[in-house]
Amino acid sequence: MLALSFTAFVALCLIQHIAMADTLVYRAEGRAVVNGSDLYGFTVTEWELPATYPPFAAILFVPTTWLPIPALKVCFILGNTALLALLVHLSCRLAARPTRAPFLLLAVAVGIWLEPVFQTLLFGQINLAIVCLVVWDLTRPAGALGKGFALGVATGVKLTPGIFIVHLLLTGRVREGLTALASFSGTVLLGALVLPSATVDFFTRRLYETGRVGLAWIVDNQSLQGLIARALHTEHPGPAWAVPTAFVGLAGLWLARRLGGGGPWPVLVTAVTGLLVSPISWSHHWVWCVPLLVVLLTRGNRLLAAALTVLFLARPHWILPHQGDLDLHFPWWQQPLGAPYPVLGLGLLAAATWAAYGWRRYGDSGPRVPRQGGRGVGGGAGEPVGDRAG
Repeated sequence: MLALSFTAFVALCLIQHIAMADTLVYRAEGRAVVNGSDLYGFTVTEWELPATYPPFAAILFVPTTWLPIPALKVCFILGNTALLALLVHLSCRLAARPTRAPFLLLAVAVGIWLEPVFQTLLFGQINLAIVCLVVWDLTRPAGALGKGFALGVATGVKLTPGIFIVHLLLTGRVREGLTALASFSGTVLLGALVLPSATVDFFTRRLYETGRVGLAWIVDNQSLQGLIARALHTEHPGPAWAVPTAFVGLAGLWLARRLGGGGPWPVLVTAVTGLLVSPISWSHHWVWCVPLLVVLLTRGNRLLAAALTVLFLARPHWILPHQGDLDLHFPWWQQPLGAPYPVLGLGLLAAATWAAYGWRRYGDSGPRVPRQGGRGVGGGAGEPVGDRAG
């Protein structure tokens, strides 16, 4: 089944002449490092996409310049498929369940077609690599040598994993949090040594230009800002977005802390919180759906896992008409269809709130983490965006 699924995906890429635009951006970043040109002064592809990651990421992309583009695309497709398999394995470890070969093969075969994973493969993105670094590091034994280092490196590449550093510090894992901070600082220092002007440019200017990443109101953006902008029919929601986002961010971190430092749910709650509060979370950033589904499946929540799998396969936000500025004109009944992932994320946080309140109400004196067997949170009870996001 895996061979059939992968073959079908490759055939689709060939038939549709998929550009893998993000891979081309990474290659251009690596070339800018090699040539000494302005890292944030170029655009590539027909969608005129710029570099948006810190200079450290561009340094890591230098090897992409060593291959011709067709070979590079093949490497990204094969590499992301392998990373998907690794993420399934790490997700089983996060759920404290063994990884069985039949489950792994089936999960990868289906996982290729989950919309966030599918888009990651289609664009040649690095989302799966980032999530694998985070989950691998967080599931290492307590006190393991250098635990937190990989998390810091992931943050140095794409910044958004930094919310897990805050989570570590809030849950009392100070040593791990400081290790992550140190490794992240090391990535910034390396970037400053190799690309001093680009580092100053990024952290004093480019970091705050969210419009450089893309249009926040388009349906591609599955963050709270995207949801609120479309619901209010405005390109710039301002305080109407900032205030609830700040509340959700604080509440999400509190819930992760309340659920405890161990088990899968604090990790998943923190991940979802980060996706919700980020100004822009493209739908392919939601590859955290893989750990979520694996945890639900392996802990006995099969009905809920099946329902969410259908949601991620159905990709309802792409069904709605969204050419031009139609995203800003959805009627009220289309709003949930246009923002399925933030609605799901808010639902997960609501379930976590109920779980935390329920344990407190009924006087559980033990560690307040979801019980084994799936009776905690949630238990028991396309198209390329380049021309629209440039």
